[in-house]
Amino acid sequence: MYQGSEAYSLYGVAGEREQEVHRHAPFGVVTGGGLDAKVRQGISHVFFSRFVLVMAAVAVFVCCGVVRVALSATTVVQMQQTASLRQDIASAQSTNKDLQAERSVLSSSSRIDHIAGQCYGMVRADSCETLTIGSPAADSQASLASSSAQDASAPASSADAAQSSNAGGSASMQS
Repeated sequence: MYQGSEAYSLYGVAGEREQEVHRHAPFGVVTGGGLDAKVRQGISHVFFSRFVLVMAAVAVFVCCGVVRVALSATTVVQMQQTASLRQDIASAQSTNKDLQAERSVLSSSSRIDHIAGQCYGMVRADSCETLTIGSPAADSQASLASSSAQDASAPASSADAAQSSNAGGSASMQS
């Protein structure tokens, strides 16, 4: 019996209509779609792998730049040390030349003879005697050398004696 009112259920039981309403999900909770579905999904794996690849390339590029700068700085330091060493070598060679010239001047025999004569009253020896101590052969050579030296000095001694005797004799004559 239809009475024309919407408040009454046409199906008979009022609880049956409520179950039908609750069976359907409300409009705001539609699964699998919607405008914010991608936002709720998060970062995609493709985007993340590309991001990691780009970051790795940037890191490699930065590392190569740091290594290049470090090598350049090391090269500059080594070049400065090399230049300093070359300068030290040049000054050492100049000092060496000066010292060699000074050594040759100081060791010249004419200079040594001059200083010995002027400062110390020394004269160059006319003859040289050698004395060897040791083996019998050396003793025989030494005795020969000493006898020849005595022979050479004997005429000089006799001439000195003659001069002194002449000087003494003339002094005795005058008195």
